[in-house]
Parts: sequence; structure tokens; C-alpha cells
Amino acid sequence: VQLQASGGGLVQAGGSLRLSCAASGRTFSMRAVGWFRQAPGKEREGVACVSYSDGPSYIGDVKGRFTISNDVANNVVYLQMDNLKPEDTSVYFCAADSGWCGSQWYQPRRFDFWGQGTQVTVSS
Repeated sequence: VQLQASGGGLVQAGGSLRLSCAASGRTFSMRAVGWFRQAPGKEREGVACVSYSDGPSYIGDVKGRFTISNDVANNVVYLQMDNLKPEDTSVYFCAADSGWCGSQWYQPRRFDFWGQGTQVTVSS
């Protein structure tokens, strides 16, 4: 499975961006797709996850601002990010796994396949 993340950029606080994660290869074997982010000097953290059996999951500080969605027909997962804050500045990664999101979805080790990152910078 190959994952291609795109859609990052520079935006002012309060603005919006939509990230895309396009999957190719053996996508039929993937059930869960997650978005993660990593700021300089910090550990990679889970942001959101979506799978066919589970409802979407989010970390606390993005709930109500970010929305993850899955375009199954085109093998693309989106992360709509609204009301962005400077603390959202990070490199964002998408990841896929053959299991469901589950309760530990926010752990990077849960995911076997990773795309390259896309930079999101939010100015104050």
C-alpha cells in the first residue's frame, strides 16, 4: 500500500485547510486510516482515525474543529481542518492499517503503512 498526503500549507489562525491522503496498491486490505502530526522536538501524535466499522475518532483538542472522512470509491481520506490554531502547526502524516481503528488508534505503532508528511503552518 502506498499513501500520498497533500494539502498542507500556510494559513492564518482561524483559517481552514483540507488534507488528502490518496491510497494505491492493495487498498482492499486496509480497514483503518489515521492522521498523525509531529511538531519539531515532539513525538508523533494521533489526530484522527476512520475505519469501516468504527465511527471517526479524534484527539480532544481537535474535536469540533477537524473532520475526517473517507471517499471509499476513490481511495482517498480527507482531513478537513477548520478554525486552525498556531498550536496545530506540524507535519501531518496519514497512515493505514489492516485492523480497525479501535481504542488504541492514536498509537503510531498501530499502523503499518505511512505516507510522507505534509507541512501545515498556522500563523497567529
